[in-house]
Amino acid sequence: MIRSEALDRLPVRTALPALERALDTHGSAVLCAPPGTGKTTLVPLALAGSGARVVVAEPRRIAARAAAKRMAWLLGERVGNRVGFTVRGERAVSERTVVEVVTTGVLLQRLQRDQELTGVDVVVLDECHERHLDADTVAAFLLDVREALRPELKLVAASATTDAAGWSRLLGDAPVVEAEGVAHPVEVVWAPPARPVRPPHGMRVDPAMLAHVASVVRRALTERTGDVLCFLPGVGEIARVAGQLADVDAEVLQVHGRAPAAAQDAVLTPGADRRRVVLATSVAESSLTVPGVRVVVDSGLAREPRTDHARGIGSLTTVRASRAAARQRAGRAGREAPGAVYRCWTEAEDGRLPRFPASEIQVADLTAFALQAACWGDPSASGLALLDAPPAGAMAAARSVLTAIGAVDASGRATDRGVRMSRLGLHPRLARALVDGAPEVGTRRAAEVVALLSEEPPREYGDDLATAWRAARRGGDAYGARWRTEAGRLARAAGTGTETGAGTGAGAGAGTRAGTRAGTRARAGTRASIEGGTGAKAGTRAEAGTGTGTGTGTGTGTTELSPAVPFGAPPGSEVSRAAGSDDAVAGLVTALAFPERVARARSEGAYLMASGTGAELADASRLRGAPWLAVAVADRGAHAASARVRLAAVIDEETARTAASHLLSRGEEVHWEDGDVVARRVERLGAVELAGRPLKEPDAALVREALLEGLRREGLGLLAWSRDAEALRLRLAFVHRVVGAPWPDVAADVLLDRTDEWLEPELSRAGRRGDLARIDAGAALTRLLPWASGDAARLDTLAPERIEVPSGSRIRVDYTGEQPVLAVKLQELFGLSETPTLAGVPVLVHLLSPAGRPAAVTADLASFWKDGYRAVRAELRGRYPKHPWPEDPTTAQPTRGVKR
Repeated sequence: MIRSEALDRLPVRTALPALERALDTHGSAVLCAPPGTGKTTLVPLALAGSGARVVVAEPRRIAARAAAKRMAWLLGERVGNRVGFTVRGERAVSERTVVEVVTTGVLLQRLQRDQELTGVDVVVLDECHERHLDADTVAAFLLDVREALRPELKLVAASATTDAAGWSRLLGDAPVVEAEGVAHPVEVVWAPPARPVRPPHGMRVDPAMLAHVASVVRRALTERTGDVLCFLPGVGEIARVAGQLADVDAEVLQVHGRAPAAAQDAVLTPGADRRRVVLATSVAESSLTVPGVRVVVDSGLAREPRTDHARGIGSLTTVRASRAAARQRAGRAGREAPGAVYRCWTEAEDGRLPRFPASEIQVADLTAFALQAACWGDPSASGLALLDAPPAGAMAAARSVLTAIGAVDASGRATDRGVRMSRLGLHPRLARALVDGAPEVGTRRAAEVVALLSEEPPREYGDDLATAWRAARRGGDAYGARWRTEAGRLARAAGTGTETGAGTGAGAGAGTRAGTRAGTRARAGTRASIEGGTGAKAGTRAEAGTGTGTGTGTGTGTTELSPAVPFGAPPGSEVSRAAGSDDAVAGLVTALAFPERVARARSEGAYLMASGTGAELADASRLRGAPWLAVAVADRGAHAASARVRLAAVIDEETARTAASHLLSRGEEVHWEDGDVVARRVERLGAVELAGRPLKEPDAALVREALLEGLRREGLGLLAWSRDAEALRLRLAFVHRVVGAPWPDVAADVLLDRTDEWLEPELSRAGRRGDLARIDAGAALTRLLPWASGDAARLDTLAPERIEVPSGSRIRVDYTGEQPVLAVKLQELFGLSETPTLAGVPVLVHLLSPAGRPAAVTADLASFWKDGYRAVRAELRGRYPKHPWPEDPTTAQPTRGVKR
């Protein structure tokens, strides 16, 4: 029975005429509707009511299932009749289905298989404000389809808090339709911690903050009626807060992406007489109505992906939630009745929060996105209509990974191997591990390990992947159930080359289709509809980038890359024979997935990965003592020197060589190490040194570069600097500062950049540190003098080494300061009325007593004789009676000695 009364109460009904007009005239629209107005449920049903077949794309599986069940309930039907859904590993549709709710990952893969979306009339992109990478990619692909293949296909971008203007521009200045909400008022209660708490760092949240959130939940239970929905950043924080609420008089439920479907459904089912506290991640922000909720407690924290492409380490990090997310969360409290939101921060902080969450394309690993773009026919993604362009560095790192695993060719186009990988519903790294690992260890075992890697096992399974594998086999927990389902799916997909049972759709898409905005783009083969996903996986699994590091010491070398070899060892190899144990299988498959993260021990519990990043095990890790590891999950703090290993498998050197064969190199390495030139012939696996031996006759150019590196690191003091050489450098520095060109700059960094002009041929003849110490730096510096212009002869005039004073002495000038200094005994300057100048700069005269001690300092000798001399004479004439102290020094005879 159709629940007409419930349908009529949905406020978005008033916006339907405007939405239908926008779609009829423009073909696309942006729908802005507050939470609870029915945009996710009524709009698709209304569009389907006019005879259209509608596909609704949701960012998460839990939202897709919930939306389908809600629409089916409104129609008085079971899911799978007129309303169905498709998510990875679960499908409920029939021939009668006119509204199908899918995840964006499923729709993305369906587009790769059937670009025309045969039989689909309208696509609704729900919750597009979340800016997931899959959703942005789907929108770009759909715009290509509309422009080149199906201009009649209608698109709706729907959200409660979206950037309406931006999405309107993206959809070709599509009309913006706004629905007035009649959501109940929500009172905002500011509930910051009484004492300062440490800000989140990486995955870590201050326990004091979690304790405060638990106390706010207790306060809300006391002050308000109804159920409480509490938002926390991750599964770990949910578990800790749940532990602190064990004694409350309420049922404590947990909802997150890893929760089993039954647990998720329980949250969406009205409770009995007992109050409920629902602890949720951001999955509960959108498209879900948790019945009975009257209060929201918002921790103000969220998780976003971050990738360090240079180090090959990625992870999720805890950030402050945006204002858009805070509004979405608060809206959960006012869907059914007036409610309240307790925000665990101050009102002043609220204004400083970011307006919208960061788009995933700006911060996430783009390897999967790059493969999707390559399969679509636009390897650079430059022809795709995206709200934000992918960062060039992230795309370069992604292409490097795809090239290394054979998914794209030199031009960036998808290979047959890459197309096969894209069909598996996995990150390309994991797809490579499954494709290359299955022939070595068996399809089922490879699929089981890849399933472990695709969703990080619970922490209680430990950090040893083989041990976690055995625990998953035994386990009767929710993770074990999900793991078995995913392993079975992957085994079937690996056996057929595509994922099975994930979707529907007419048309095989065989051959090629042409005529897109970027030109003619080829799409080959039949692609099954799967939830692949171009964004970060759920949980905390870190995806690696690329890079090989520099190893020990610094320097250069000639490197000879190993010949290209197929990924995965050939049958009958040492690796294949050793792959019988769980440890060997887990190690090989992990190394195939993350070759840049094969790591060799360098001390107890410390490792160096092939990417050049250090890695450390926990003190209690069972992996300590293993000579080699394949690191599956690692994260690195912003200022940490090494990554922290969360999940790894034991391997041997042969496995490391096989999995990371593209990183294997042999060559001469000449660098500066421990204060001298070290020359060796070295075999490396990325940054990891496998073997090395001394090199008797290294390449002269490499030796020269190593010597230069030594000079950069330890300074020009490695050369022979006599007193005259130091003085010459100071004189040249003074003239360059005062006069400028053509006098050379003799600062250390400039001299190191101009070694060809002043240190040759001596530098090229040197072979070690001792040879540098024999190079006369003063003689070398004279090569920089402006001989060609003839100005070199003026050096002794502009900056003489010594100045002759009235006594006849030639006194050395000190050029170390900003102003030249002449330190001379006072009696030797009698008769000199004006201060000497050098290159127009007055000399700073240090007047010394007969004992050579400072008596006065002046840059104006005439003023000193007139005003300062009397005081000096009165003080020193009694102390030095044998020396002349005339009343008028300007007319007295200068002398170096005593009175006659």
